[in-house]
Amino acid sequence: MIQIKRAYQEAGEKDGYRILIDRLWPRGVSKEKLKIDQWIKEIAPSDELRKSFGHDPDKWETFQTGYRRELEDKSELINMIKKLEEKMDTITLIYAAKDEKHNNAVVLLELLNKREDI
Repeated sequence: MIQIKRAYQEAGEKDGYRILIDRLWPRGVSKEKLKIDQWIKEIAPSDELRKSFGHDPDKWETFQTGYRRELEDKSELINMIKKLEEKMDTITLIYAAKDEKHNNAVVLLELLNKREDI
């Protein structure tokens, strides 16, 4: 199972293997508090895409399309996460965005749940 969780929520036992999927470290959160097992910066949206989106829900559709296009070139990272899911049972993708419905983790989770080839 793969799930998502904000970096500002407390880590829990049910999180399993925790992967930070943002390019930037969450502001004001220590390494000890975040309790991540891995940081995959490379799977985050490009700086250009992230800045143009600006977490504006009106730009959500454009962001999703752009991020999915970027993820097409990152199949090795996608496959790595899917293989980890087989070993760890539960993977939690950690993100920092305030908006829980419009962020890169939502797009990545959707892609991972649809992807079966590893």
